[in-house]
Amino acid sequence: MSRTIIKPRLWLATLAFGLGTATAAQAAELMEVWQNAQTSDREYAVARASHAAAQTQREQAKSLWRPSVGLSASAGLATAAQSMHGAQFSAPGLGQQTGVDFNTSVKQGTAGNVALQASQPLYNPERSAQAQQLNLAADRADLELLAAQQGLGLRMAERYFDLALAQQQLRLVEQQQLAVAAAHEEAVARFQNGSSPVTDSHETAARLAGIRAQGLAARSEVQLKQRRLADSSGLPQQGLEARLPLRQLASTEAELLALEPLLAQALQSNPGLRMRLLGVELARLDASKHKLSASPRLELVAQVMRDRLSGSGDFGSASNSANRQMLGLQFSMPLYSGGYREAKEVEALRLLERAQLESELSREQVEQQVRASWLGLQVGAERVSALQESLKASEARLAATRLGREVGHRTTQELLNAGNDSLAAAVGLAQAHVALLMDRLRLAALSGNLDEAAMAGINAALR
Repeated sequence: MSRTIIKPRLWLATLAFGLGTATAAQAAELMEVWQNAQTSDREYAVARASHAAAQTQREQAKSLWRPSVGLSASAGLATAAQSMHGAQFSAPGLGQQTGVDFNTSVKQGTAGNVALQASQPLYNPERSAQAQQLNLAADRADLELLAAQQGLGLRMAERYFDLALAQQQLRLVEQQQLAVAAAHEEAVARFQNGSSPVTDSHETAARLAGIRAQGLAARSEVQLKQRRLADSSGLPQQGLEARLPLRQLASTEAELLALEPLLAQALQSNPGLRMRLLGVELARLDASKHKLSASPRLELVAQVMRDRLSGSGDFGSASNSANRQMLGLQFSMPLYSGGYREAKEVEALRLLERAQLESELSREQVEQQVRASWLGLQVGAERVSALQESLKASEARLAATRLGREVGHRTTQELLNAGNDSLAAAVGLAQAHVALLMDRLRLAALSGNLDEAAMAGINAALR
């Protein structure tokens, strides 16, 4: 029996497994996503609010060395009794008397007190350490905001490219679904003509059911990625499209530099590492506050006070009042705190040791991240080129297998496998393009340089 060659109508429109082109939906620019996220991303909004609150710490540090003024007043009912024996008394016309007794008494009288006091710190090591801590805390808040900015750029790029890859995966799965449907239609026709076994129909039917399941999963993944990107960027989810790199960027200066200069730059400028170093200094200052040498305090004090007590007592009506003014120096130093100060100093020293270890760990992690991103840049371009060749070979193999299947030299299973391999090659190439761009962004973020210029450079590869 002669072999019948059937060319189903779907083959001409479906078997293209290269990188997909833009769909009819309007694609969002990476720059647009990043710029919108600066006002819409909730995580970054929290960082900005924390930074705004921390800016008051510099003013707090200045206030520690400014004069303080306090007013106190009290009023109420009071009872007082005073007895004095053997006093000396003198008055005009009465001469001088000795052995005089004085007794005063007020029962349920009214008492009042008013005091106004101003003080100016002159010497206070503990307060000096507190002022330095407040200034360093404000500096750390600046670094925290910078780190949040770097994190925002990476987060938006990751979510953007996650959506782009998910949409590309869906497009390719849908294309493969059409191709497998066409192969199934052909297998059924061949079986009905008696030119192929029924197993071809079963194999293509099973593969078609599997690819439909993949399509449903890929569609759900796209919706999740769209929602995630929309939440951060403030862009509407409906119709949100992300672009994949359409070309490879030229090598940047960072890619051409040796590893050591990049490590040195990151270790000097990395926001997270700089925050750790500030944490060490803060812990050192906290330990200095609890030393015995930080205990003495000297203040310039001015005080005006008035006390008054009036009422009736055992000797009739009585009224006592006192006015006092004072301007001078006040020195204070705690001599014994029950061991509290010593315990706090030991605790602060242990925390200082922990901060130093955390700083060393952070330094090690930054070095590892720089090395990983640098290696990714070094091999990324070659990997993209290799995957491009792999995609071309996969497409050529698919075309040859399809032709072989039409003339009977290849099986349906081989054709389906070739289609799967072509799909995998296309997805792998898209992932390699994204990985190369993300390594560039990570290396910039590690040095605190993930800014508008860096994002614009990446955005240029998407047009």
